[in-house]
Amino acid sequence: MTTIDWRARAADTQFSVRNFINGQYQDCVGPETIQKFAGRNGQLLYEFANGDGSEVAAAVANARQAFDDGRWRNLSSGERGAVLNKLADLIDSHRETLALYESMDVGKPISKALSDDLGGLPAGLREAAANVDKLQGNCGTDQGCLIYQSHQPVGVVAGILGWNFPAILAGGKIGPALVTGNSLVLKPSEFTSLSTSFLAELALEAGVPAGVFNVVNGGPMVGDALARHMDVDLLTFVGSSATGKLLMKAAGESNMKRLILECGGKSPFIVFDDCEDYLDHVADRVVERAFPNQGALCSSGTRLLVQDSIRDKLMPKVLERAAAITPSDPLDPDCTFGAIMNQAHLNKVLGYIELGKEQGAQPILTGKQVLQDSGGFYLSPTIFDQVDPNARIAQEEIFGPVLSVIGFKDEAEAIAIANNSTFGLAAYVATQNLGRVRRLGDELRSAITQIIATDQPSGGNLSISFEAHKQSGVGFEGGVRGLEAYTVASAVICFT
Repeated sequence: MTTIDWRARAADTQFSVRNFINGQYQDCVGPETIQKFAGRNGQLLYEFANGDGSEVAAAVANARQAFDDGRWRNLSSGERGAVLNKLADLIDSHRETLALYESMDVGKPISKALSDDLGGLPAGLREAAANVDKLQGNCGTDQGCLIYQSHQPVGVVAGILGWNFPAILAGGKIGPALVTGNSLVLKPSEFTSLSTSFLAELALEAGVPAGVFNVVNGGPMVGDALARHMDVDLLTFVGSSATGKLLMKAAGESNMKRLILECGGKSPFIVFDDCEDYLDHVADRVVERAFPNQGALCSSGTRLLVQDSIRDKLMPKVLERAAAITPSDPLDPDCTFGAIMNQAHLNKVLGYIELGKEQGAQPILTGKQVLQDSGGFYLSPTIFDQVDPNARIAQEEIFGPVLSVIGFKDEAEAIAIANNSTFGLAAYVATQNLGRVRRLGDELRSAITQIIATDQPSGGNLSISFEAHKQSGVGFEGGVRGLEAYTVASAVICFT
């Protein structure tokens, strides 16, 4: 579709946010109103009540009843997987609607929403369905005694989602929670609430029984109520480390519910001088990792560590590519860099840019607000050079298009700087030295380390589990261990 087509479709769409409980839409309730203004033009997109706790009580009660009576968990894993595959097919058939929701809610380019978000969402559900048969416990015999381990669904799972990838983050909870037989209550971010209830509606159509998948909307009080609910068995969260700490406290003060927390990041991108032959490719990857989704990605490579001996060759290439990034209307199919999610977040990012200047970092590319006459929230990228590794812009998650450049002399110094962070979510390394790859794999405190070793990278992405380090989170995500996290194991000992 053209820009005109997408704008017309947005104008003709009635954007609304409602809860989805026990297979039915319900109006949101609460004493205050949450208003969402679209990042692309600053106009009111939707509004809804902020919640009063009654929706949490109803959703969890229905989820508990659905779990206890076995309407979903008593199906075989193959039957549950077949329903997830059908849900993935339904998402494919509604991809334009969901992409529009994501673009309008987050401010991301419609083309990215179609290809990345609405490509990754159904793929993740199909992956969960494909991996569930690998959940096998240990089994053996000892002097005629049969001993085995049984994995069962943990019960009622509550998920609290971040705002930057609403549909994909929802899918990351839907797949593992449902395929392992749990009931689910999801709370999307109050800043980006369009997609999640629609996914619950599609799940019902796919064959998930009413009451198994519920959605509640609202502000922090709704999230806190989920975290403290005594009938929630597992809480899974994506968002800031500060909120993650509050959820840990709430879980401990209630029923010691299990936690899976994927929190913030301040990921290093380390460039060594043995990659000189493919610096153009490295520069491409640096910019791609630094500014995805307008910088709103917890695994963004926002600390660029460059070996001193190659700095003068790499940085002009990085600057050239970053300077070419031009924010534009997210509903333009040619847009590659959209709008900031809301005015408050734009102000936060601008505040960090001013802070960087105050703390002595050198802005070699200064982000500017553009398209202000549209009413939207548009900001071009910023790059700071000569950044102190301990400066706040190098230590705190900005969640916007701001890159800090830090020099280093050798491998030991690079590792020290990279690990000088409270976070440990991702790391990126450009090198051709296989010995170094092995050493960095051991030494970097990172859940995922990606190596850029050539300008013609191989394809493929194995389904592998990862575990966040330090204050980037708690628990496993992805792969078989990510599914296992949604189960509880029992040892069965049979004396014969």
